Amino acid sequence: MRSNKFPALVVFLSLAIVPHGLSATNQSTTSLKLLGTSKIGSRASSAGTENGFEFRVGPDVDKNFNKQISGSIAPARVPADHVPKPAGNAVTTANSGFFGFDGITHFDQRFAGTGIYTNTQFSLEPPDQGLAVGNGFVLEVVNNALAVYDTSGNRLSGPTAMSQFFGLAPEIVRPSGPFGPFVSDPKAYFDSDTQRWFLTEAVLDVDPTTGNFTGTTGVLIAVSQTPDPTKPFNLFRLDTTDNTGTPDHPGCPCLGDQPLIGADANGFYISTNEFPLFQAGFNGAQIYAMSKTTLAAGSPPPVIHFRSLNFAPGLPFFSVQPATTPPGGSFETANGGTEYFLSSLDFSSTLTNQIAVWAMTNTSSLNDAKPNPTLKTVVIDSEVYGQPPDGQQRPGPTPLATVFIPQIFGGKTPPTEKLELIAGNDDRMNQVVFADGKLWSGVNSVVKTPNGPTRIGIAFFIVTPSVSGGTLAASVGKQGYVAVNQNNVLFPSIGVNAAGKGVMSFTLVGPSFFPSAAYAAVDAVTGAGDVHIASSGAGPDDGFTGYHFFGGFRTARWGDYSAAVAGPDGTIWLATEYIPNKPRSVLANWGSFISSVTP
Repeated sequence: MRSNKFPALVVFLSLAIVPHGLSATNQSTTSLKLLGTSKIGSRASSAGTENGFEFRVGPDVDKNFNKQISGSIAPARVPADHVPKPAGNAVTTANSGFFGFDGITHFDQRFAGTGIYTNTQFSLEPPDQGLAVGNGFVLEVVNNALAVYDTSGNRLSGPTAMSQFFGLAPEIVRPSGPFGPFVSDPKAYFDSDTQRWFLTEAVLDVDPTTGNFTGTTGVLIAVSQTPDPTKPFNLFRLDTTDNTGTPDHPGCPCLGDQPLIGADANGFYISTNEFPLFQAGFNGAQIYAMSKTTLAAGSPPPVIHFRSLNFAPGLPFFSVQPATTPPGGSFETANGGTEYFLSSLDFSSTLTNQIAVWAMTNTSSLNDAKPNPTLKTVVIDSEVYGQPPDGQQRPGPTPLATVFIPQIFGGKTPPTEKLELIAGNDDRMNQVVFADGKLWSGVNSVVKTPNGPTRIGIAFFIVTPSVSGGTLAASVGKQGYVAVNQNNVLFPSIGVNAAGKGVMSFTLVGPSFFPSAAYAAVDAVTGAGDVHIASSGAGPDDGFTGYHFFGGFRTARWGDYSAAVAGPDGTIWLATEYIPNKPRSVLANWGSFISSVTP
């Protein structure tokens, strides 16, 4: 529910398009601020009593950005009757080479925090999962808590509130404040090259008395001091306010929505979508490049900022996903070191058949006092994909709608609530992996399954890039769809090992399924295999974001992304949102499932 008193969880959607190289005028140098050190703490001794039902709904930037751009290039590239019609994947519960366990739940998130952080967490949807694996550890992060496990599923640290971990003020001191900064969109990465753990999260500062945004924003970065994520981290902050530059960015102060992360042999990369905080507008994707080894050593490196990445004025790129490379994989060392990115190009929220491939070259210069990388992009043809619908879910018990809301409503007649739909969000590119010389990723997409209406499916792409003579070239080597007849699959993440064997993580939900954790093998030759259920959902999603009483419109927030990474032995680790059979809070029942699969 949007509220002046409790600024709530942000759902930032965006879009755009572009081909060509980028002007040096779009490049500048900025810096990080060293904040101090921190450590993932122990779990609270008890969950306590749920004596507050506050939640956050953040700035509604979706309304600030009109994706239907006017002009001759505005119409969809593909006619509406060309919606993909895949045959569909078989569903099985057989899971050879599989192991899994429950991760962080909303109940854990709500009650994370110790000391002054006890009972200070807002209720949040969706979880936005990050996952990192290495050295016998599994680190999971969600909105807004993190925990560390061993590879047998035993919890070693956490859940710790993200505000506590980053040394911020508590989100809310109940019952009425003061308030702490708004944090959202966590990501995690283990770099096998430097043996360091990386965490990021967007932050928006607030007035502690009112909870209103002050206008200063940033991305928080944590880098472990050792190969052990239960030991201390160094903390940094990257400013994304962008109203003190030369020139200022249009409409700023701004926020850097949904920070996306990647790394190559030389650099650590963050990409954001930039929105003015107090007025309508969208300034396009922003990319920040910095030395990975300097961060790993505990020092703040210079940061190269590629700003406002536009095809033309008014046509901005969005969600430019940097790549990571799995343990044992080969980085792209040509052209002074190269980092690749992918982004989708459905700027009209309809259908398209193109994607953008990016290359940042001379990344070895990020280790210099004056870095000088260059950024290029090329648009290539792809299979058709497009704006997904919302997804139906299997009916079942919904105590928030039928029991808790009447209690909260104070005995009066509450609004009639219907079974929630699951948000399909949009068709932005999800996490990217560079493995076996290829880029692997996927998007949510509308699909038409046999014998049913349009549903949410997944379009995936396996792309071969190259840079020669300063020219970026790329082609799709393999592509395809994952779909389940009359049901939905959504929020894919593909983990790929050094041998080029992949597994895709996603949620399976529909008239036949409660929200369940699922996966499918992905291969550069044969494409995607059967859909395997990793853990079946125990009931329908019953969270506050889809109910009218809390300001929703029947569609519940889900995702906004899953996670999949390769372990050092080549197994693929997955983190997926689903509905577990575990203790819930009053306002939400989401959970996460962590699993490993031998591809």
